Amino acid sequence: MIEKLLEPLVSERFRNEEKYRLGHIRILNPLPGRAVMGLHIPDMKKVAKSLAVREDAARIISDFEKEAEKGREALSHEELMVWGMMINFIRCIPAEEKLAMLEKFVPQIDSWGVCDSVSPGASWFRKTERAWDILCRYFASDREFEVRFATVMSMCHFMDERYLPRIFFQFDALNFSRIQSGYLGPSEVKAAGGPEKVLSSGRGVAIGESPYYARMGVAWCLATALAKFPDDTRGYLRHSRLPEDVLKLYARKARESFRTRAVSPF
Repeated sequence: MIEKLLEPLVSERFRNEEKYRLGHIRILNPLPGRAVMGLHIPDMKKVAKSLAVREDAARIISDFEKEAEKGREALSHEELMVWGMMINFIRCIPAEEKLAMLEKFVPQIDSWGVCDSVSPGASWFRKTERAWDILCRYFASDREFEVRFATVMSMCHFMDERYLPRIFFQFDALNFSRIQSGYLGPSEVKAAGGPEKVLSSGRGVAIGESPYYARMGVAWCLATALAKFPDDTRGYLRHSRLPEDVLKLYARKARESFRTRAVSPF
């Protein structure tokens, strides 16, 4: 939709070096059908900020919404990023209108990169019961990146002594077996005949058990909780209902973080 605006900002290495281009795409791990143009995040932020201050900013966001209805092929990864960032940067609109924009955007998230770039920047998403109710609805979703969105938003904007028990409650209520993912995990890939066969069939591949990005989101949030509220987090984990693989991912994240590498995770 805004390809002409983004095209001059495409990384030269992405244009000219195949190894770099493939590595960039591999890290993003987009689902089939989502094009990647190859911009860097600072450039996408600049574009989003410039569009967000225009008088027709709300119309541009509405155009993104309409375009997204056509399917994943309609918007590139970078356009999706700019759309989400615009919601964070746009000013002088009622809170309810902004929440409505967000609720139309979230179902379009289909990669960890979009989720984790847009969520931390949503400082406008205040600690209100209305906002928490929205996150609870996404926690209860059967879609991988809606669950991850709720998890990352909770970690970034709701992690305090009041909301921490609520976050833990939502984690215990998660049923990972019912969360649908566009990616197949290692065991599913093996059962389907290998990664090449899976990719040729139009599915994506994750490096861990599906829904990998929802599981890793919970692990990341728990590692952050350990850094901020170690006693509360360890107390929760003594009786949590989280599956063993999520606990292993959490322990790994805790060991990797400079804030918690010397702290016992359990």
